[in-house]
Amino acid sequence: MSSDPRSGGDALPRRKGFGAESVFRTGTFAAGAMVLVIIVAITAFLVAEAVPALQADDANFLTETEWFPNQTPPEFGIAALAWGTLVTSVIALVVAVPVALGIALYLSHYAPRRIATTFGFVIDLLAAVPSVVFGLWGFTVFIEPVRSFSVWLNKYFGWIPLFGGDGPFGRSFMLGGLVLAIMVLPIITALSREVFRQTPTANEEAALSLGATRWEMIRTAVLPYGRPGVIASVMLGLGRALGETIALALTLGFINEITVNIIQNGGNSIAANIANGFGEAGEIGRGALIASGLVLFAITLVVNMAARAIIYRRREFTESAA
Repeated sequence: MSSDPRSGGDALPRRKGFGAESVFRTGTFAAGAMVLVIIVAITAFLVAEAVPALQADDANFLTETEWFPNQTPPEFGIAALAWGTLVTSVIALVVAVPVALGIALYLSHYAPRRIATTFGFVIDLLAAVPSVVFGLWGFTVFIEPVRSFSVWLNKYFGWIPLFGGDGPFGRSFMLGGLVLAIMVLPIITALSREVFRQTPTANEEAALSLGATRWEMIRTAVLPYGRPGVIASVMLGLGRALGETIALALTLGFINEITVNIIQNGGNSIAANIANGFGEAGEIGRGALIASGLVLFAITLVVNMAARAIIYRRREFTESAA
């Protein structure tokens, strides 16, 4: 076979068996496998620590609303805590999602570049604020406007179960949910903004060339393209809200009950209950808190896996469209 490089007959050079590429591939595989190992180890630890407490529980762990793991016999359940976690997270999403989408659309399609850059930086800074700062602000400053608003809602809309009750108002599901809404706002805004900016220019120009206004272009070209990404960002924000600890520990009223009233003092969540009860818990009490943490771990894991699945579906859709 000719050795002349111009002849084109030489075989391609063999890839080296050991090099930078193989080292990088092995390292990334090991890092990914380590994440799975850590998740399995955390699950095994939680299960091992929770089983003795669950066996000693004199009530149904899934349906009991009271939390008395240190009494004899111990009685505790996750129902009221899970309800509080769900209610505060739903309130946070109901408030934060419309605001976040509005900000993301403004920054990506309406604002001048300088304003969009400045506002985007300010929004991203909110994600760097520690949760304890949000909690202290909600407990000392934000509680008074929320209390006044709760009194107004109770006065004029008290016939609705959400806003009923005789008070007192303040440290409630509403306060905790509004603080959570401010905390998840930068996550949803940043991700949604990036999704909207990735809309193909050809799609936007095609809508405008047909006589669509800017809002009609957004409604017909930008929002349909970015819907999977927006859903994924909302679910990631939900994962943050579900696991929040300190902010809710400072803004909820620590009453374990299942109620639809969101303005009256009360409410508790899984993470906040762990933070408030771990220091004084006995052996069974610690096991009970770990068991509740296992439930929260499972919920957040499912939420984040669903978000990743939606992102993967969006990537497949984008690749097939291309």
